[in-house]
Amino acid sequence: MAYRDPSIPWWEITPEHLYLDRRRFMRGLALVAGSGLLAACGAGDRAQEAEAPAPGAQELEVQAQTDELGDPLNTYREITNYNNYYEFSTDKQAVAQMAREFPVRPWTVTVGGLVRNPTTFDVDDLKALFDIEERIYRLRCVEGWSMVIPWNGFPLRKLLEKVEPLPQAKYVRFEAIHAPEQMPGQRNGFFNWPYVEGLRLDEAMHDLTILATGLYGKDLPPQNGAPVRLVVPWKYGFKSIKAIVKIDLVEIQPVSLWMAAAPHEYGFYANVNPEVPHPRWSQATERRIGERGRRKTLPFNGYADQVAHLYAGMDLSKYF
Repeated sequence: MAYRDPSIPWWEITPEHLYLDRRRFMRGLALVAGSGLLAACGAGDRAQEAEAPAPGAQELEVQAQTDELGDPLNTYREITNYNNYYEFSTDKQAVAQMAREFPVRPWTVTVGGLVRNPTTFDVDDLKALFDIEERIYRLRCVEGWSMVIPWNGFPLRKLLEKVEPLPQAKYVRFEAIHAPEQMPGQRNGFFNWPYVEGLRLDEAMHDLTILATGLYGKDLPPQNGAPVRLVVPWKYGFKSIKAIVKIDLVEIQPVSLWMAAAPHEYGFYANVNPEVPHPRWSQATERRIGERGRRKTLPFNGYADQVAHLYAGMDLSKYF
């Protein structure tokens, strides 16, 4: 059943200082030739996307046309034309164009910290090292909208097993590229760049957790986190860090970018939970991109059977 609740307005899904300064910020971006801040989600409105298609966007065949719940895939155009990627811009519709020339080669990912075999991988060698799989996952943004995406990638577990975590490793810390000369949003001083995220080691080792290198059978475009990003489908989208350059196994829980910026709103776990509202809006329903009205949000984004055991005994209302 579709729910007809009003959509969440702009000022309820953006930090207040960014909302108030948005016009001034965008005027500043207009002065940057060739030209983000990151909440790590991405999708679009069909009418808006038809007006501004992504460069080279096309509909590509995938093996399945729905997820395991029978929900249809969002289109390639929807997924690549409306993106939360604050490193480039707070304007979701501007990111695809601004990121168009962002260089994704050469690119390396350094994996180290508490591991036996610290290694720096060229991204193309990384793709050749592991079998690339298709994973159709739902993405639920903390802002209250969602989509269904056919990712291409490989389980993060396989990479971690290759470097061999040491016994004292309890968490995985991810770090994105810091390139303010190419990502004008990183010149905004509110956030402590670069973008950092983290998972508990058992979350990172879960088979649902992947490093994505493509979507719709095609390499990731820059606006979706090229050349490699994290995808953790039972968590809110901001946990799925884009443009990764560093992965460290650590003993102490990492402090993510959003935790540092707004700890009362964005916690370490950020599991999709319709029973725990965001401080400024309900999480009970969501708007699926391309649909009218709203639908009920599923606990753990519909993946509870696979992942709920990871949090047995935890009060998830305290660990948003």
